[in-house]
Amino acid sequence: MPKSPSAPRVAAIVGPFMSGKTTLMESLLFASGALSRKGSVKEGNSVGDFSPEARARQMSLDADVASMNYLDEAWTLISCPGSVEFLQEMTGALMVADAAIVVVEPDPNRAMMAAPILKFLDDHKVPHLIFVNKMDGAEAAKYLGATVEALQAWSANPLVLRQFPIIEGETLAGYVDLSFERAFRYKAHQESTRIDIPDGLKDEISLARMDMLEKICALDDHLMEMLLEEKLPSMDEVFQVMRGGFQEGKLVPVLFGSAEKDGGVRRILKLLRHEAPEHHVTVKRQELPSDSPMAQVWKTVHAMHIGKQNYVRVWNGEIADGATLGGVRVSGMNKLFGQKQEKITKAVAGEVVALGRMDPIKTGHVLTAQPQPLELPWPAASQPVLPISLKAAKSGEEVKLSSALAKLLEEDLSFILEQNAETQERVLWGQGEIHLKNGVTRLKSKYNVEVASEKPLVPYRETIKKGCEIQGRHKRQTGGHGQFGDVHFRIKPLSRGEGVVFTEEIVGGVVPRNYIPAVEEGVRDYCKQGPLGFPVVDLSVCLFFGSYHDVDSSDMAFKTAARIGMTDGLAKCSPTLLEPILKVQISVPSEHTSKAQRMVTGHRAGQILGFDAKENWPGWDVVDAYLPQSEMNDLIIEIRSQTMGVGFFTWAFDHLSELEGREADKIVEARKKALENHS
Repeated sequence: MPKSPSAPRVAAIVGPFMSGKTTLMESLLFASGALSRKGSVKEGNSVGDFSPEARARQMSLDADVASMNYLDEAWTLISCPGSVEFLQEMTGALMVADAAIVVVEPDPNRAMMAAPILKFLDDHKVPHLIFVNKMDGAEAAKYLGATVEALQAWSANPLVLRQFPIIEGETLAGYVDLSFERAFRYKAHQESTRIDIPDGLKDEISLARMDMLEKICALDDHLMEMLLEEKLPSMDEVFQVMRGGFQEGKLVPVLFGSAEKDGGVRRILKLLRHEAPEHHVTVKRQELPSDSPMAQVWKTVHAMHIGKQNYVRVWNGEIADGATLGGVRVSGMNKLFGQKQEKITKAVAGEVVALGRMDPIKTGHVLTAQPQPLELPWPAASQPVLPISLKAAKSGEEVKLSSALAKLLEEDLSFILEQNAETQERVLWGQGEIHLKNGVTRLKSKYNVEVASEKPLVPYRETIKKGCEIQGRHKRQTGGHGQFGDVHFRIKPLSRGEGVVFTEEIVGGVVPRNYIPAVEEGVRDYCKQGPLGFPVVDLSVCLFFGSYHDVDSSDMAFKTAARIGMTDGLAKCSPTLLEPILKVQISVPSEHTSKAQRMVTGHRAGQILGFDAKENWPGWDVVDAYLPQSEMNDLIIEIRSQTMGVGFFTWAFDHLSELEGREADKIVEARKKALENHS
């Protein structure tokens, strides 16, 4: 019986960097008839990777969208970047996808690169299949089994190989569909042709099929009982369990082929058509009337010549251009096909469309006819790991830069902007070197703002190691009223974290009460920049004696006297530099734990606190360590280079630690020069 067309569905294409995701989307669009001629990443004419930055780097930097029809069913494909620095793009796409295609290479040594993606899919229960790409390479087919085995270590659910390779010489010539026991021969850029199963493979195919059936039937007690009794269940029964297992995220089908040559891609389309769930977020619609519109924003862009657009997945009802959603009128609606946009007047449940000029609406918002957008759980962005200090390269463009940065942050939630009042820096935090460089490039290409960037200043502090008693005296006579203030301080060091404590022990009115606040103000004002040039912390200053003049004393005179006393006093108290120490948690696959530990000890003052299994991450460890903030700039680059890109870390300020010797001298000297240049 023919399958009735379903509502439009969405498939996200994800996978490690360089696995061939953009090429696979091109191939799927070609196989479905949405493209009459395929483009390529190398030639820069693919549907995906169309931004100037992506073309220049020849890598995906954005989630690219294209729609197609396959056997009278509407589909939206979202091809996502594979670099860990752009995982935020993948996150949004997967939160609105009905299913995901995980693209990997036939190399067991690179299987670990898919680990974070498989973890996200498992945690969020997104149905997914694995497509082992580039199987047309020499000897690639013989690594298929080892690749699937290696991937299984990173999947919480069983991987079910649904095909068996037909190899001629050292080349993949076709496959056997293990479900229906049918063989097919690849034809480059055409649909595969049906052939007889090669006689020499029948025993191996029988074993592979039984392995597949055992994994599928393990989800159903009745079918497993039949297998144990050496009875083969009907394919209808198997397919029903197989389909349910895929939709519930309890098993992961594995297919293979070559996106470059269009081998095996139509099998992906058929699997999705028959087995992918329809609108897997029905729970989100239960509180709405059956025809009430509901859509969720999964991506925000500021497009040149178009303005702000919110990419939405329509969950329920219909959305018409001009309708009001979340209290904002929809001004323009477009269907997406790479960089091409087609203006439409309405969108139905299941579709992905771009809504124009809805300025208050943000990524993650759920839009209904209600005045306020709904808030549903949305995954938090990863903590940024690398900062750069930014300023406008041209004088007078600081306001323009602020506006451009606001748009950049609205597009990419994994950026964070910090305005550091102490160092007077605008610091942009990102997910890595390429992520930040791409952000800077887009400030120029999209918003016409050139920026100068450098490493941010480290927020050093200083303190004292011993105490002293000191007098601060300010006397000036310039005709008329003069200036007079006289204070005596007892200065002592405090324990780390106690800050600056001011007290007074004035007896007999030697310093009038009304001048004491000015004295404290002078002390605290001086502590903003001590003898080494940094903010002073962890000391007590006690005002215990002084004198005044009935006519010449004033708040300003006593404030100045206090600064004089602090300047002279702290110079005698052995000032010492303090550097910020961060508590770092480095997460890596267990086989790389020793490398992570060596990374820590390879940095100045790096201290390992211990390591343990990472909770809810089978096969992963977390290494706890202390590292100076000044040693953090290249840490993420080191971790990723040592772990094939999958390692990551989180950090938080922990404490201040004394720093002496040559390193401290260099920092103080650099600070002195910076202050001289600034003045």
